[in-house]
Amino acid sequence: MANEVKTIGVLTSGGDAPGMNAAIRAVVRTALANGLKVKGIRRGYSGLLDEDIVDMEAQSVSDIIQRGGTILYTARSKEFMTTEGQDKAAEICRKHGIDGLVVIGGDGSFRGAADLAVRGINTVCLPGTIDLDIACTDYTIGFDTAVNTAMEAIDKVRDTSTSHERCSIIEVMGRKAGYIALWCGIANGAEDILVTERYDYDEQKIIDKIIERRKAGKKHYIIVNAEGIGDSNNMAKRIEAATGMEARATIIGHIQRGGSPTCIDRVHASAMGAYGVDLLCKGASNRVVGYRDGNYVDYDIKEALAMKKDIDQYLYDVSKTLSR
Repeated sequence: MANEVKTIGVLTSGGDAPGMNAAIRAVVRTALANGLKVKGIRRGYSGLLDEDIVDMEAQSVSDIIQRGGTILYTARSKEFMTTEGQDKAAEICRKHGIDGLVVIGGDGSFRGAADLAVRGINTVCLPGTIDLDIACTDYTIGFDTAVNTAMEAIDKVRDTSTSHERCSIIEVMGRKAGYIALWCGIANGAEDILVTERYDYDEQKIIDKIIERRKAGKKHYIIVNAEGIGDSNNMAKRIEAATGMEARATIIGHIQRGGSPTCIDRVHASAMGAYGVDLLCKGASNRVVGYRDGNYVDYDIKEALAMKKDIDQYLYDVSKTLSR
């Protein structure tokens, strides 16, 4: 049976994502509305081990919902990955009266929360990752902003690619998940979309397609490439050498993590933050908040981590049809 929660801690861990501040704001204000105390833990699990912990009030989260990044900062911690580090973290929580913890991050952050749950700290996780790679949820905090940022950047690259009649290989984030690449590829009308889940590394097929399209009169060519495939600069050199078409690589990079969150990210992050506090108030622990089929839901952390996710095959097929 989970313990009654009187003080909630909140932290952000792993890569930052637009909308994290909206989630923090919702956690703080929902907890206060339920008569709980709130403590902000800065720099994730690393800050927890360093006892970088501050009291938070309603005013602490004023004027942050529109800001990207995270006011609590984020970091990774090798020490927390050890049994000794996890024991120490649980003791620090108890020392500061934190009996409930909201963790905003990705699957690695979820594993840390599960480790604290078995040590008596009630934990709830919110999916904060731009990659949309958490299997238990249709939505992750930050994806909508990141994909719109990338889409707008690719539109701009397309303008100059058209002007110079060149092939542009545009690399977007996504080391293990190709959702940003797939969505942008469709939204930007790319001729090729390379996602980690489907790419067969047969570059000759791309080269043949470019040559065929040039013969048909096509003046420019856009390839959206997922970070997990990478090698965009060398790929551009090889394509130029093989096709005679000028080719350039553009790596969009970390601008996808920043910027003011979209309405979708603000609203979902706010609802998830409130939902997480509601779960803790009910005595729940070791849970992940998700959004499935239009509803906010929750899962056991281990159950959530065991789920597998693949890109939508129909959406991928559509991308192939529309790129012809």
